[in-house]
Amino acid sequence: MLDPTQNSDASVRELPLLTNHAYVLASIAQHPDLRMREIAAIVGLTERAVQRIVEELIGIGYVAVTKSGRRNQYHVRSDSPLQHPLTKHRSIGELISFVSPQLATKS
Repeated sequence: MLDPTQNSDASVRELPLLTNHAYVLASIAQHPDLRMREIAAIVGLTERAVQRIVEELIGIGYVAVTKSGRRNQYHVRSDSPLQHPLTKHRSIGELISFVSPQLATKS
């Protein structure tokens, strides 16, 4: 039987509690003019995975995109409610403030 008081390397595992979608969303909120490859480097994903996630975030209305010359400018719709029944009373802005607290102090 495993002793819960012992903290051995074999029993310690990484357990990500947030999804890659949350990290991509926080990256976009922090730097709305980043390129996909820059977001991928920050989050630790492939560029294609980030493209898919951004498309999904745009599709559900969490992110809006506008063209700025040859580049895209992203805008997080921070007042959008989260979709899960347990968190639908919270907004995207609250999630971003949790993931990236420094954004809550920016004006």
